[in-house]
Amino acid sequence: MSMRAIPCAIASIALLTLSACGQEAVDAPQAKVNQDPLLSRALNDPLMVDPDLAWRNEANAVIAFRDGHPLPPFDARDDATDRAREAARMELLENGQIPAVPTALSGEGSASLAELTDAGAIVRAVGSRTDCIDDLNDDLMWSTGLPPTSSIMPHGMVQQAAGVDQGTCVIRVVRYLAPVAIEDALEYHFVKADRARFRMERFDAPEVQLRGERRDQVMAVHVRAGSGGMTAVDVVHWRK
Repeated sequence: MSMRAIPCAIASIALLTLSACGQEAVDAPQAKVNQDPLLSRALNDPLMVDPDLAWRNEANAVIAFRDGHPLPPFDARDDATDRAREAARMELLENGQIPAVPTALSGEGSASLAELTDAGAIVRAVGSRTDCIDDLNDDLMWSTGLPPTSSIMPHGMVQQAAGVDQGTCVIRVVRYLAPVAIEDALEYHFVKADRARFRMERFDAPEVQLRGERRDQVMAVHVRAGSGGMTAVDVVHWRK
């Protein structure tokens, strides 16, 4: 062998060695995974999601759904109910003692909203401004623009939202589910509106509802039993 050929041979051997080591380095982890059933299961099992933890990022819950889909309705378990009720009461207690919800007036309030699916139909049913209906826009983002007096309960899951804000046409329509009892949802909305000096009325027929007025603003809140043990809440807030 010539002296010139010796370095070439050494280089070839070195390349083969590095290639073998590289192959071993790539294959070794996978071999270990295959040999360890616990490790293999941890890496290959599908990801699990706990819906009860979703509320911890509630501030951005609606914004995350850019395609306009509502939040999925989870069943109201006892622990979720306790957390939502406690969060709502803690928020109310920040501004003093919680006043009692008034008894219902005799007679009936606005028509039931249970079977309505169109925001325009809801606006008509509660006696809001029909001249603004054609300008209503369906988008969950409207639920983030509710006045504080009509805000959604803590841990509420938005199902539908619509609104308009053009000239004198200012309307918000929001439907959501809350894992609390009807009276808890009623208390939350009554207290917030009452503290904002709305003149409030309560009716229990054809469904539990509140109606409040303050100067040029009107709000209507309808509450009823929802699916999965949840409470369905419809909030309509508008300017006269």
